Amino acid sequence: MSAPELTDKATILVVDDTPDEVWLISDMLKAEYRVKVANSGEKGLKIAEGAEPPDLILLDVMMPDIDGYEVCRQLKANPRTEAIPVIFLTGMTRMADEKRGFDLGAVDYIAKPFSPSIVLARVRAQLRLKTAADFLRDQNGFLEREVAKRTKQVTAVKDVTILAMASLAETRDLMTGNHIRRTQFYMSALATSLQSHPRFAHYLDEFTITMLFKSAPLHDIGKVGIPDCILLKPGHLTPEEFEVMKTHAAMGRNAIEHAERWLGTSLEFLAIAKEIANYHHERWDGDGYPEGLSGDDIPVSARLMAVADVYDALISRRVYKEPIPHLVAVETIIEGKGRRFDPDVVDAFVGINEEFHAIARQYADPPAPGAAGS
Repeated sequence: MSAPELTDKATILVVDDTPDEVWLISDMLKAEYRVKVANSGEKGLKIAEGAEPPDLILLDVMMPDIDGYEVCRQLKANPRTEAIPVIFLTGMTRMADEKRGFDLGAVDYIAKPFSPSIVLARVRAQLRLKTAADFLRDQNGFLEREVAKRTKQVTAVKDVTILAMASLAETRDLMTGNHIRRTQFYMSALATSLQSHPRFAHYLDEFTITMLFKSAPLHDIGKVGIPDCILLKPGHLTPEEFEVMKTHAAMGRNAIEHAERWLGTSLEFLAIAKEIANYHHERWDGDGYPEGLSGDDIPVSARLMAVADVYDALISRRVYKEPIPHLVAVETIIEGKGRRFDPDVVDAFVGINEEFHAIARQYADPPAPGAAGS
């Protein structure tokens, strides 16, 4: 796409304290351009900073109040006027004077006495350059806005997809209430508290913490494949039923992998979601499932989710149990230190356990049907 041609008349501001020179230049330009004049540097700055700034400024160097160099410096220091091209008008022809002007941001020099053809040629050249620069700047601004809009849309689609998938799992178990929301915030709080820990600092940067927050809702997506008679059973599961329940971890991973294959690409947030779904029931001592991983072989994301998920399960009502108090849940997590949970993750949890409690209160489940006050 080529830059557009000049159509409307451009506005030229002539700043010069000599009336004869102002009249002469204005007479040269008025046939092709709108001309504004200022007989001092101060007035020139006010016009340039006004509601309708000029397209180009012809600026005399030698003026009594503020010289042209200072006017140019102020113009280039102001975001509203920095893009206006400045051509110096001067009888000074030393190279040092020209260098000073160019260093300040001027685009050209026109020496006195003026040649009409040279003045017009220089003005036309700089206006064409400005038109092209303005066009490119507008195009870049448009593209930046479009990229930002599309990025926002993609992020929104990703977030909605995660929540939709997670909500699908939640519809199978109405007793889980705000579990998804709470575990998101538990994960974020726990990860943030470990951000400077030597064992976790390499992994828990701001981007990863954001991905953990967004991926956490998919930790139990595999429960969509568990039969209601097991998922919603009000009593304890038999060993055979528990074996079926344990398959939800691998089913969750497989569901996310299927989504990746459908998309035709691997996405970082889905990689974390797969880790969380598949490994959040692994234990530090190796007695967990589905793969019996132990210690640092368990992904960090899953170790964090293990604490967040168990804490929330303890304090929440389920079809097979009543909730227990916060402090009892904290003690239960501590009892699992080094056996069920990563010891450093437990220490971090203990340090911020009141933050967990506040999250639980903020996103508390509605009262159960038939409960007092419901």
